[in-house]
Amino acid sequence: MNKNILLIFSCITLLFSCKKDDGSWKKAAENPEFLRRTQLQVTESIIHDIFAPPVSSRIYSYASLAAYEALVPANKGLKSMVGQFNGFEKVYKPDSSKQYCYPLAATRAFLTIGKNLTFAQDVYVDFEKKLWEDFKATGMPDEVFDNSIAFGDSVAASIMNYSKKDNYKQTRGFRFTVTNKVGTWVPTPPAYMDAVEPNWQKIRSYTLDSSAQFPPPPPSKFDLTKGSDYYNEVMDCYNTVKNLTDEQRAICNFWDCNPFKMNITGHAMFATKKVSPGGHWMGIVSQVSRNTNADIYKTAQAYLMTSVAVFDGFISCWTEKYRSVRIRPESVINANIDKDWQPVLQTPPFPEYTSGHSVISGAASVALSSILGDNVAFADSTEIPYGLPVRKFTSFKQAADEASISRLYGGIHFRPALDNGLVQGRKVGNWIVEKIKTK
Repeated sequence: MNKNILLIFSCITLLFSCKKDDGSWKKAAENPEFLRRTQLQVTESIIHDIFAPPVSSRIYSYASLAAYEALVPANKGLKSMVGQFNGFEKVYKPDSSKQYCYPLAATRAFLTIGKNLTFAQDVYVDFEKKLWEDFKATGMPDEVFDNSIAFGDSVAASIMNYSKKDNYKQTRGFRFTVTNKVGTWVPTPPAYMDAVEPNWQKIRSYTLDSSAQFPPPPPSKFDLTKGSDYYNEVMDCYNTVKNLTDEQRAICNFWDCNPFKMNITGHAMFATKKVSPGGHWMGIVSQVSRNTNADIYKTAQAYLMTSVAVFDGFISCWTEKYRSVRIRPESVINANIDKDWQPVLQTPPFPEYTSGHSVISGAASVALSSILGDNVAFADSTEIPYGLPVRKFTSFKQAADEASISRLYGGIHFRPALDNGLVQGRKVGNWIVEKIKTK
């Protein structure tokens, strides 16, 4: 009897061990929600670690590049960025004798870059455990899972090697020297922080021929004589904030995107953490790609093009910021117009011209439109975690326009920094779309 039971058990075991992989797991494993979940987790880590907006854009772009490159072997319609991005010469290739789940590899590569470029590793532990469990729950064979994880790690290693030559390390530790020259930037309340990333123009871009390739018109001459262009710009900002409508206030709060707002209560000072401007646009990618039923390949393309546009946009913008070194509205208005005037938003710690949010929103809107379409209406819920309601837009362009004007409503920029910043950013975006081909 025992021998018969043992024989039956052996036959069952043999049957299952010989069962061929029918590939039924593949559709479930190609769900782009795996990648979107990972992008959100990396965003949470960026917020936790309080990275400056340009640095955040670096994290997003390398992670997006890793995910995209891990998918290229699975889709003959996709073109690698090797030879297209500045200095990007090689990326790890899969072993043709092995079977892979490329969406798993892409998700792994994105997450690995995110972990490598952020500090707080404990925030990933539970997320990562659940993520791999969900991939395995698709029925994917263990060998395919292991192969895919290894391939994702190898692609991520290629991208990390690429990142080490972008001059990031070489630009750490340098402080900006504040001068007494009239009309130039000085630290602003409440924290009077040092200027952020004064050498960002030295970071290698993905696509630009030089950091100064798309210079905006020079800002108006600092002149507080009544009737001068500059005086009119100052009074425009001053009066806009004093007469702000409820809708304008809602707009400036929605697009605040200040990763490190300092709050003062009595003698106590504490920070409020929020998503960065680039993080907001990555959130838009997630939402719209989901709402339009974009597959894993189109979603990865959208992340890549948007994050690269934001990254190169920051380089272009920061080049002008530290060329013109313009004073912020709060500083000039308090000293010359009204000592009690305050902006609605907290003034960020870097020069005024051009507006970073205007430049990167202009660039991102062009890049994202090239992948998901020009006139895609969407409801943006990115700011819900920070107590702000959904806002609706008819297109990415409209969202960029609103993000830009929010800086005037918030009292942290003069109008030319917005208008010229949008043009500057859209030039960057158009350059990227014309130069870089994902298909």
